[in-house]
Amino acid sequence: MSSAIEIENVSKQYRLGLVSTGTIAHDLNRWWTMNVLRKEDPYLKIGETNDRSTKGESEYVWALKDINFSVEEGDVIGIIGKNGAGKSTLLKLLSRVTTPTTGEIRVRGRIASLLEVGTGFHPEMTGRENIYLNGAIMGMTKAEISRKLDEIVDFSGCERYIDTPVKRYSSGMTVRLGFAIAAHLEPEILIVDEVLAVGDAEFQKKAIGKMKDVSQGGGRTVLFVSHNMAAVKSLCKTGVLLENGMVKEKGDVDSIVAHYLKGNNEVANHKCWAEPEIKKDGFELLEIGIRKCDADYADVMRVDDDLQLVVRYHVTQHYNQLHLTFHFKNEQGQKIFSCSGAGRCYPLEHEEGVYEQIMSIPANFLNWGSYFVDLYVVKDGSRAFVIEDDIISFTLGNRKMALGSWMGKEPGDVTPIFEFNENKL
Repeated sequence: MSSAIEIENVSKQYRLGLVSTGTIAHDLNRWWTMNVLRKEDPYLKIGETNDRSTKGESEYVWALKDINFSVEEGDVIGIIGKNGAGKSTLLKLLSRVTTPTTGEIRVRGRIASLLEVGTGFHPEMTGRENIYLNGAIMGMTKAEISRKLDEIVDFSGCERYIDTPVKRYSSGMTVRLGFAIAAHLEPEILIVDEVLAVGDAEFQKKAIGKMKDVSQGGGRTVLFVSHNMAAVKSLCKTGVLLENGMVKEKGDVDSIVAHYLKGNNEVANHKCWAEPEIKKDGFELLEIGIRKCDADYADVMRVDDDLQLVVRYHVTQHYNQLHLTFHFKNEQGQKIFSCSGAGRCYPLEHEEGVYEQIMSIPANFLNWGSYFVDLYVVKDGSRAFVIEDDIISFTLGNRKMALGSWMGKEPGDVTPIFEFNENKL
């Protein structure tokens, strides 16, 4: 099977805070070196890895660095990674919205992209006119677009507003129409960014079903970026994990998702730093972990163990209000529940000092399997100023059961044991 996309040594460099290189001197230096002296671009030799969590020393940053992989025709690729990993930049390069600084991208086939809300739409034109505009950009004739028009409008669910200027559409309506156009105008390659998250649950399910039809029924290639691991695993066969602008791993989607969610921690359920890696606005995280009640973090944890989530942190300033919230997620990245100690274990007001917070999780509450925890730190009633996705993960083994009584894993992530009373009437 031939390749639909080939990416060779692709890198993309940006100068932080500026468009182009920012000064005439930089531009002239670049032009003189490359066009007169016939030497390499001098600014390719500088720049730092795209790690958004550190300040860095250089004003140049590599949003992508040395990307190499190919996509076979008919393959469905899930591109995953944390915010700032380079996922959207890669899709923009593939969609030819921007060009790579170095390297080469070879694409065989017509591309339809859904990158950001409203991309490719003229706000003053109606939905109907934008359908014809997008089709013309893709090289389709008016007759070809007209044959697909009713199907596109029906799928989008925007029939009542199809002759209304797009600038009056909500973000959800814009995404609905944009996806319907991209999926129905028969592209050989369909590229979809995280924008589906704007749509409601019904439309997300509908869109994923359509992408399955496009790939399986039509044999077309799909590149899909999402933070919804359940959607990635249900749709994609292959996964590409990006980290700091580089390809960390490529392979079977199940193993890639597991690697992404677990991270590179030797003991995934415990992190402790001599020098805090997470510091912001007077908050420093010193330690976080989940363990059996009063046990060691390395001990095996089971469903029927009482658990403790332990957090230790340093406050270097006074807060009128400060609280920590935790989101628990299952193996597919779906959030099961959230919890916070605000108003339960300590007052919201914090003076300078070191604090330890311990949250108890009763035995037989979570089903056996793997789970992941997001940390949110909120101050003064505003939004979270520290957000750490998948900061720890942990695995629970099955409870001890009598021989011959095991009937397999119960459905669901939460399986509490309730008290039942039965009386013969």
